[in-house]
Amino acid sequence: MTINLETKTGKAYKAMVLEGQSLTESQARKRFSIGNLRAEVSRLRQAGFAIYANKRTAGNGVTVTEYRHGKPSRALVAAGYKAMALGIV
Repeated sequence: MTINLETKTGKAYKAMVLEGQSLTESQARKRFSIGNLRAEVSRLRQAGFAIYANKRTAGNGVTVTEYRHGKPSRALVAAGYKAMALGIV
């Protein structure tokens, strides 16, 4: 699958996958005009990228979700193979 780097999904892809950055909703809104980062993350996950969500507390005490690209766990890979064997995917 080819991802157009000019789209909002492409901008999130470039930041997280190609450049190894973590993104929060606020950062995505300010830097890339992405209003719903969860939707872009969902698209990337459906394209096969292991995007993880980590909750952390910001300096002002607010809990934020930070998204990052990572290596898929062994269990996740096994679940994918099982789904393929069952004909789900």
